[in-house]
Parts: sequence; C-alpha cells; structure tokens
Amino acid sequence: MTPVSTGAGELDRPLAVVPPGERGATRIADRVVAKIASQAAREAVGTLPPGADRPSASVTVHHDVAHVRVHIELDYPCDVGARCRTVRAQVVERVGDLVGMQVPEVVVHVERLHLTAAHGTGQGRTR
Repeated sequence: MTPVSTGAGELDRPLAVVPPGERGATRIADRVVAKIASQAAREAVGTLPPGADRPSASVTVHHDVAHVRVHIELDYPCDVGARCRTVRAQVVERVGDLVGMQVPEVVVHVERLHLTAAHGTGQGRTR
C-alpha cells in the first residue's frame, strides 16, 4: 500500500489499490445499444431507396444480453430474405464488437418496400 501525503509533510492512512475489475460496473443504456443497432442496420442496407426512412431499432438489455428489433425499408424487387440475413449479421457483429454484448436474436421488420424507378410507377398488374 502506498502512503498518502496531505501536503503538510505528514503521512495519512495508506491508499488501498483496488484491482480494475473490482472498482465498479459499467452499464450501457438500452438507447445507446439501439443507436448502435440502427447504425449497423443502415450500414447493412446500403443506399436507401428515395423516400425511405432510416432504419430504427429498439433494444431490451438484460445483464450482458441484448434482444434487438430493427425496422427497415427496402427497395423492390430484391431478395428480402438475404437482405434481412445481412442486417441480422451486421447488427450482431457491431453490437458485439462495440459494446461486448451477446445478441441471441435480431428481429427484422420490413416496414415498406419501395418500387425502384426501373420498374416504373404503373399501377395494377400487367399480363
């Protein structure tokens, strides 16, 4: 233990050295994890279709486990399943890397599909 000086030349009680793991706890707010998940989903989606909202996320954290729900909008036509898998993988990776939490589930809600300009804006079916 290291003695502590009061500045007057006399020594007070010794200072206890506490190991870093025993100094306290760090708690990361759910909204911070949600922002990280939203940004990860944005990275995975890539270029947003015109008029699309940015991806958003809500998170429930219990201990060091985050359950994530992501809302996205995609262009159409596209492989919706593959895009959702990409979003899930990116969210799990980024939250794990940046926050150190496990992410056992990422629920992806596709809120809207935006018709791409290449397919025109005609309404109804064509035969």
